[in-house]
Amino acid sequence: MSKTILISGAAGFLGSHLCDHFADHGFRVVGVDNFITGDKDNIQHLFNHSNFQFLEHDVTVHLEIKEPIDYILHFASPASPIDYLKIPIHTLKVGSLGTHNLLGLAKAKQARILIASTSEVYGDPLVHPQTEDYYGNVNSIGPRGVYDEAKRFQEAITMAYQRFHGVETRIARIFNTYGPRMRLNDGRVIPAFMGQALRREDLSVFGKGTQTRSFCYVDDLVNGIHKLLFSDYNYPVNLGNPEEITIIEFAKEILELTKSNQKIDFRPLPVGDPLRRQPDISLAKNELNWQPTTSRLDGMKKTFEYFSCLPKEKLYKTDHKDFSKHIKI
Repeated sequence: MSKTILISGAAGFLGSHLCDHFADHGFRVVGVDNFITGDKDNIQHLFNHSNFQFLEHDVTVHLEIKEPIDYILHFASPASPIDYLKIPIHTLKVGSLGTHNLLGLAKAKQARILIASTSEVYGDPLVHPQTEDYYGNVNSIGPRGVYDEAKRFQEAITMAYQRFHGVETRIARIFNTYGPRMRLNDGRVIPAFMGQALRREDLSVFGKGTQTRSFCYVDDLVNGIHKLLFSDYNYPVNLGNPEEITIIEFAKEILELTKSNQKIDFRPLPVGDPLRRQPDISLAKNELNWQPTTSRLDGMKKTFEYFSCLPKEKLYKTDHKDFSKHIKI
């Protein structure tokens, strides 16, 4: 009999790719999303898939599932500063109440649950590259604290359910990931640069561009999530690409890739923006036999091809969602 996996945040960038992956691998997938930041277009092709079922639901509210559930992937959360700065309270709620609800569901169903944590638990790190035993340098009352602390609490309650209730848990600390289905207007550097290049606008670089990021292609990340879910390791694991690059160097790569003649527009550095970000993935290599295999050039070509095919209304859409229609604070 097919195993059933519930995926929260199913209509989001990562969640939708995970739905594809597990449905295509013979799992019965129950996708859950309330479309706060997710896009129905990301999963529209799955509605006719025999292995896919969708529930429109906010996981901060109790979720009742009558049928057996074998696995849960908790990927519901705003993941872009533009989003979680507009809905800070809901960001905290989905990391706390939402995680609590799904851990309770995992306990009731005797299911294994994997939560999507983030490299943001390290804050603006004083240790480089970041290893899983580093406790981080997080400003809990800064503008980004709502996301950082929601994820840190998420990890804490997950470990509590594992130790106190014996729930099988896995924790993925996800570093910058990119690929098709990202929102052009979500404020993250890759869709921002590619959107500006396609609109023939100058590329916005914050600060001097000396801050670094490490970009992992979505197919590699999905493979890492799969391996972690079915591993025997129940402590946090970094998943990301350790190849580090400065933002200014990356902007130049985008200009070359897109054959753009635009210039670079330097802007003030946002408050709390991490200056360095690079995962140490030694643990993932040893425990999961996992590491990224997609080169940045190949991944960027695939991503740019996706953005190039978007309809003009999405390419030029700069306004953001009216979250008040979806949530109650």
